[in-house]
Amino acid sequence: MSGPNTDFDPVEVAALQPEQVEAARDAALSAIAEAADLEELKRVRIEHTGDRSPLALANREIGALPPQARKEAGQRVGQARGAVAKALAERQAVLEAEHEERMLVEETVDVTLPTDRTPRGARHPITLMSDRIADLFVAMGWEVAEGPVVEAEWLNFDALNLGPDHPARTMQDTFWTDPVDHHVVLRTHTSPVQARTMLTREPPIYVICPGRVFRTDEYDATHSPMFHQVEGLVVDRGITMANLKGTLDHFATQLFGEGITTRFRPSYFPFTEPSAEVDLLCFVCRNVDPASCRTCKGEGWIEWGGCGVVNPRVLTACGVDPEVYTGFAFGMGIDRSFMFVSGAASLRDFFEGDVRFSAAFGTEL
Repeated sequence: MSGPNTDFDPVEVAALQPEQVEAARDAALSAIAEAADLEELKRVRIEHTGDRSPLALANREIGALPPQARKEAGQRVGQARGAVAKALAERQAVLEAEHEERMLVEETVDVTLPTDRTPRGARHPITLMSDRIADLFVAMGWEVAEGPVVEAEWLNFDALNLGPDHPARTMQDTFWTDPVDHHVVLRTHTSPVQARTMLTREPPIYVICPGRVFRTDEYDATHSPMFHQVEGLVVDRGITMANLKGTLDHFATQLFGEGITTRFRPSYFPFTEPSAEVDLLCFVCRNVDPASCRTCKGEGWIEWGGCGVVNPRVLTACGVDPEVYTGFAFGMGIDRSFMFVSGAASLRDFFEGDVRFSAAFGTEL
């Protein structure tokens, strides 16, 4: 039996020679130290510690040595690889810290810069005015009632004592839907909401009805085929014109300022009897020097809307006993009221969709 080969010279394995191991270690340490960023360090790690790196290849050759030569070669390669791993970890920590500092500088947010580079939209001023009026009456204990804009002819006219021959039914005032014999219209006022309310609930009734209405008006600075109205209805026991006057005086004061009152002028509406036109005390001159006032044009008063005691025929048509209950109703334009409050010059601005108009007036008044 032959004995172990004690004459083997490990120097014959070139990759394990001390000079080769030290050269591979020094090359790795130099490359690590010169890595300028994390991406370059990643490339260095693959090149000097990967499966095809010089030290990894040298480590594989250790198994080919006889037992008596493996220990020394293993220590030499292991120390070199350990030094490289330690240098990599230290350089990784340094480069990560530099990267974070650079990010803090390059990605700093200047909190003093303006935040409105992309301007937000504004609620339309008519919507705000409608909400303000609704809130005013809700605070008085009233309710807000709504109805469809495409309405039955009976609710829009007949239930409100507007007979078949009334001129408001003609194509000159009303938008009729096709076919006409279906008797459906775009509502010409929000009064149908009042009729629906009386038909569906028992008195006492205190409702405010804001909404869009449609009439075949010319489109100009003060008229539009689509505009907004707010109407109010009260049906209860013992209601009189005095209750109506007090309600409208409070409404005018809250909307236009302290001291603004109303006056009634006799008028005629089919759905109220007696009826009156409502005028506002001029909120500019307050009827002190009306001759020089451009707002009221020397009158001291400004026309605002219509009102009156609910006609008993309307109560009967809507199922309310006029022998037990009385009521009052009123209506005025929301667009016109907003023009009074804001000083807006043309009704066209309300409907042309220019965001600058909403931005200017689309805030709480």
